[in-house]
Amino acid sequence: MQPNTCAIKKVKEDMTQSSRSGGSGDAPQRRNDLPPEVLEIIVPALKFGGLSGMSGLLVGGFAGVVRSNTPFLFALASGIQWSVLGGTFWASRGAVLHAWGKDKVAPREKVSASAIAGAVGGTAGGLLRGRRNVLPGAIMFALFGATGQVVYNVADARNSERSQAPEEERDLKNSWLNSKWSPMKVLSDAEYEAMLQEKLLRINAQIALVDENIEALRIQERKIAAKRALDESQFPKST
Repeated sequence: MQPNTCAIKKVKEDMTQSSRSGGSGDAPQRRNDLPPEVLEIIVPALKFGGLSGMSGLLVGGFAGVVRSNTPFLFALASGIQWSVLGGTFWASRGAVLHAWGKDKVAPREKVSASAIAGAVGGTAGGLLRGRRNVLPGAIMFALFGATGQVVYNVADARNSERSQAPEEERDLKNSWLNSKWSPMKVLSDAEYEAMLQEKLLRINAQIALVDENIEALRIQERKIAAKRALDESQFPKST
């Protein structure tokens, strides 16, 4: 007994629908329970902590060769301390800035945030070295954080002024001719005009002095001519 055409068609449609449903079924997606604000703090802190840890490994390796009999352990301990210090500092700074309004924080408030973060990072680093190092570490790294932020603010303000200046003025300031080692200097249009005016004033002053000397010579020449005429009138020539 052969299956009829309708039955075969129905079976094909069922197989097609099942294959489509199986192929288009989305795999279960991982849901990230952390809010984006937290990720904006944690991810940069982990990166900064990793870079700090690598720097600590390098510095600790060189210092361990000189100061310790076990340079590997010394470098490892230094890397861990630097990583904890850097990660804690960056996470604390990011948390404070987010709490104060990241886009509305003034430069002075950034200095305060860096000082607070430095104190927290110094506390974390001091705990790894012993309780008696907590307070000195907090004070020292708070000062370091505030000082570093002040230096960064000054540099950022200078870069902002340069970026807002006209392109011609920026080119003149960045020219190698303006270096202190260069015997020459690039002048702007205003400086060149002022220099020409100064030279013109000097030339006019010199011309005035020459005119005065010429007038004095003419007066002297007239006096000599008048005296000669007077002498000739008093003592006429004998015929």
